[in-house]
Amino acid sequence: MSDQDRYIAGVPCWVDATEPDPDSAVVFYSGLFGWAVENVMPPDSERPYHVGRIRGGDVAAIGVPAEGAPAVAAWNTYVWVDDADEIAAKVRAVGGRVLVEPLELPGFGRMAVFADPAGAAFRVWQPREHRGATVVNEHGSVNFNDLHTGDLDGAQAFYGAVFGWELLDSGGNGGMWALPGYGDFLEERSPGNRAGLAQMGAPERFEDVVATVEVLDDGTAPYWGVTFAVDDADAVAARATELGGRVIVAPFDLPWVRMSILADPQGAIFVASQFVPPNQPEGVGGATEG
Repeated sequence: MSDQDRYIAGVPCWVDATEPDPDSAVVFYSGLFGWAVENVMPPDSERPYHVGRIRGGDVAAIGVPAEGAPAVAAWNTYVWVDDADEIAAKVRAVGGRVLVEPLELPGFGRMAVFADPAGAAFRVWQPREHRGATVVNEHGSVNFNDLHTGDLDGAQAFYGAVFGWELLDSGGNGGMWALPGYGDFLEERSPGNRAGLAQMGAPERFEDVVATVEVLDDGTAPYWGVTFAVDDADAVAARATELGGRVIVAPFDLPWVRMSILADPQGAIFVASQFVPPNQPEGVGGATEG
């Protein structure tokens, strides 16, 4: 780990979208979030990988479905790990599935694709040169990674065994995943982080939170979703429609946020979330990093 890393093992660190038509997706997301986008693959590659950036910092990427995989658009969550092979063994040991064995992506890192026992797919990232997102929690960048599952008890057992996550009750239909020690890491990187969260009235242990979980009760297949921070949820919903996307759920209010559920033109679903804290002291930003 370098001194500048924003992540430790067990923290979601990157997202990308698999899109049947990646060029069209680039037009949509750069128009929606203002990303500057670069295809980081060689010019002769048949599999582009477009990295979106804000002020030169990596935010997310857009690629194509794996060879032989269904041509379905979706956002993917990557969790930072020290050893992808070790995590694969843990996944198998607690009832998960290895969908793609750990493999090396030269010049980037080592990754694998898994599914939890309920079927929600996620990815892990053992970093080499690519060290995850460098811009988070601001307009057009990732704010949270969100598990949607019908089996909360099973998810708690699985992710606890694989990543050491603990479930915190958020008072709603689900909760938050906390990683012991993550708050200490953030405090070392950004002294005063805990105090700032406390001033805003954040829940206990919010500094340890790495993801959220929502319980599904409508028969929807379990999945990992992505929430992007935005300055104005209503404006982003309107802009998504202008760019050919869909508003699945119109902007609505919850404690701390105003959010909308959107889909891009190819059907990948994501959340746009505007941070609206009830008590924000001057100079204090949004949620914890990562």
